[in-house]
Amino acid sequence: MKHDPVQELVEILKRLRAPDGCPWDREQTHASLKEFLAEEAAEFMDAVDSGDDHAMCEELGDLLLQIIFHCQLAGERGAFQLDDVARGICEKMRRRHPHVFGGVKVETVAQVYAHWERIKREEKVGEAGRASAIGGVPRHLPALHRAHKVLKKAARAGFDWPDMAAALDKVEEELREVRKAVKDRDDAALREELGDLLLAAANLSRRRNWVAEELLGEALCKFETRFHHVERLAAAAGCRLEDCSKAELLDLWRQAKAVGY
Repeated sequence: MKHDPVQELVEILKRLRAPDGCPWDREQTHASLKEFLAEEAAEFMDAVDSGDDHAMCEELGDLLLQIIFHCQLAGERGAFQLDDVARGICEKMRRRHPHVFGGVKVETVAQVYAHWERIKREEKVGEAGRASAIGGVPRHLPALHRAHKVLKKAARAGFDWPDMAAALDKVEEELREVRKAVKDRDDAALREELGDLLLAAANLSRRRNWVAEELLGEALCKFETRFHHVERLAAAAGCRLEDCSKAELLDLWRQAKAVGY
């Protein structure tokens, strides 16, 4: 019989969850595992960015472990098993690709996407009445990524600024509101207006089809690189950052920028 490594992993999880298995694995729940699923997904994305095939393979294994772990938990209470999960996604892929598995004809990626979204909405209507045009975006997505997807859906429904200039005006409007809240020393208003500013900025980047989550990640990486160089400059001068004056820190930062960091 051909060795099935996926089934072997299923059996490993069963063994770990057995009464005489691993105490840590036995006490896990769907809720307790959420953080690990998010972490493994993030590590896979890091591997993709690095172009490291070995790391991608390893991180996909970690993700597969999380999927089978959740299936094991569900199977223990008679809810579903791995086969049910696989069967469900197979049916969904066939249903959402009528241009491949049915008689629908498409010529462009845009047409494929339109069919996909229409079928998804029809599926949701059967679950909870008329589906919202902005529905179906996971609540647990990082907020900027979620904003991009919600705003993109809203734009497809016609709810959007007419051009970049109008979207930029909205950013400036929200920035004025932030300034006013700071001036008024109103923390509740400041919290709300900062959120509105972030949303307006996410919408501005969406109009160029850039995901604000990725832009912030790139900016953060740039900041980290410069900060590390500032630390090296300070060390070379025989001082610690916490002992530097504001003027000295600014000078170190300018030096880091000047050399391309």
